[in-house]
Amino acid sequence: METPKSKLRKQKLKYQQTVNKNVILGTIIATFIACVPFLFNLHESVPNEKVWNTFLFTYTSGYYESANVAMWILTGKLIPFLLLCIWFFTCRHWWYHALLVPIVMYIFQILSLFNDDQRFIDELTFVYLLPIMAIVIPSVYLIRAQIFNRLNEVDQSVQDLEDEFKIKPTTLWGRIKQYF
Repeated sequence: METPKSKLRKQKLKYQQTVNKNVILGTIIATFIACVPFLFNLHESVPNEKVWNTFLFTYTSGYYESANVAMWILTGKLIPFLLLCIWFFTCRHWWYHALLVPIVMYIFQILSLFNDDQRFIDELTFVYLLPIMAIVIPSVYLIRAQIFNRLNEVDQSVQDLEDEFKIKPTTLWGRIKQYF
């Protein structure tokens, strides 16, 4: 049988491990965000030629006729996409699902960037976003309506009601799993 002291030690150890994981994850995220200006300028190291050969791969620019231009456009889409993903997975507000709309928009733009047959990257993005927006926007509105209905019925603050709607998974896999 466990003694109260051994239970307390186990709880402290588990708490310390959780704190350590959070500190490491927070450090990685903060470092990435701090490096965004450097990452955005990575396209400057790409040659201004149609074919870009590296030891890992060979990229041939079709429509843009310059690997540098294609990578400049890619970084202009990829960096905001990654920042939105960080915001989506770390946001604790009830409206965080609304971030799915720009995330999906950037995914579509990044994928269409590599389609050499397409002439304009951002031309039909709205058409592909409609089904996602048809789900996300009413969902966010319904959650908002529930919050304000409860606010009128119960004597709670808006913060208390937002806390009720927060989903707090404990692991990164749990956070990813709750969205799919």
